Amino acid sequence: MELKRVVVTGLGAITPIGNTLDEYWNALIEGKSGAAPITQFDASKFKTQFACEVKGYDPNEHFDRKEVRKLDLFSQYALVSTEEAMQDSGINLEKVDKDRFGVIWGAGIGGLITFQEECIAFGNGDGTPRFNPFFIPKMIADIAPGHISIKYGLRGPNFTTVSACASSTNSIIDAFTYIRLGKMDLCVTGGSEAAVCEAGIGGFNALQALSKRNDDPKTASRPFDAERDGFVLGDGGGALILEEYEHAKARGAKIYAEIIGSGLSADAHHMTAPHPDGLGAKNVMKNALDDAGISADEIDYINVHGTSTPLGDIAEAKAIKEVFGESAYKLNISSTKSMTGHLLGAAGAIESIASVMAVANDIVPPTINHFNDDPEFDQKLNFTFNKAQKREVRAALSNTFGFGGHNASVIFKKV
Repeated sequence: MELKRVVVTGLGAITPIGNTLDEYWNALIEGKSGAAPITQFDASKFKTQFACEVKGYDPNEHFDRKEVRKLDLFSQYALVSTEEAMQDSGINLEKVDKDRFGVIWGAGIGGLITFQEECIAFGNGDGTPRFNPFFIPKMIADIAPGHISIKYGLRGPNFTTVSACASSTNSIIDAFTYIRLGKMDLCVTGGSEAAVCEAGIGGFNALQALSKRNDDPKTASRPFDAERDGFVLGDGGGALILEEYEHAKARGAKIYAEIIGSGLSADAHHMTAPHPDGLGAKNVMKNALDDAGISADEIDYINVHGTSTPLGDIAEAKAIKEVFGESAYKLNISSTKSMTGHLLGAAGAIESIASVMAVANDIVPPTINHFNDDPEFDQKLNFTFNKAQKREVRAALSNTFGFGGHNASVIFKKV
């Protein structure tokens, strides 16, 4: 069968460095860090006392009080970013077939804050089981696309993808596939996460996964730096409107970029550690290139997973050199997690948005906080350290890798 073309026609973001698409993109280009001491709870007894929180967010500016009580923060971020993306797309809901308009969302955890609050309340009680009637529907990871579909009356495919830190890239890939196969015309996709809480920080601290640079949070996320010591946890969400190309053209839509390919793979190695030779990362990028039907030298930018962990960064850099060969030295590589922190299940969404904007604007955002070269990395690779670089970006590849060995890559190109 003939596969449909799929384009990006709307974007929305709420992130640790900006609560709108424009704020987020401008902060990326300026190289701003979103890391700061935690404000949502007293973190003084934790090994890590900072995170990349969303700043200046007031739920009452977006929802009435009754709604706020029914929505975990991760669902709020989903609805806020989607509203911006819908407005950005210029879609007239009266003129599209809502039966062919889906919502496929990503979340690695879902309502962790709600789960924590309800368990603490029960533990502090007298043993009588008194739970909020909204406990379960606030917590479950699939509720975010449910809320989006209810708000806009979208009756197409509707579900959540859960693959840890690859979750929202998986959601974008699924949306791409459904439209490509002609099963829907439009889709709201992306992801959201809200895990900056005692359970989130404490849990990742127990895994020895987080940076402990409490004396200098802003420079704590240091992908590819010799002194990197773990990732910085972040919150937020990002939404993309994907649309069948002819459908978008017919309504005169603004088109940011086209999705031309995607890849999936598994490390099959360890619960939390990457394959030391980057085998899964290598396979997923090769699969994406094969799916897109392009050669390695047609990629100009890779938005890497690049979490700032000792092992993960090395494995990904090895994989890039193997897949891209000599072309690896001609492309730009950057980790926007150096600015946003790691949004877990929402990482793929905001990083795909960064990749789309790089293609649309011919600017590559930097990897900030680079101070010392690590001999483990080939310094001839262009990691776009500390400053954005202007260049033609014909196509960009975005990588996300999750606990459990889940790997997902997606490729965006100019139309």
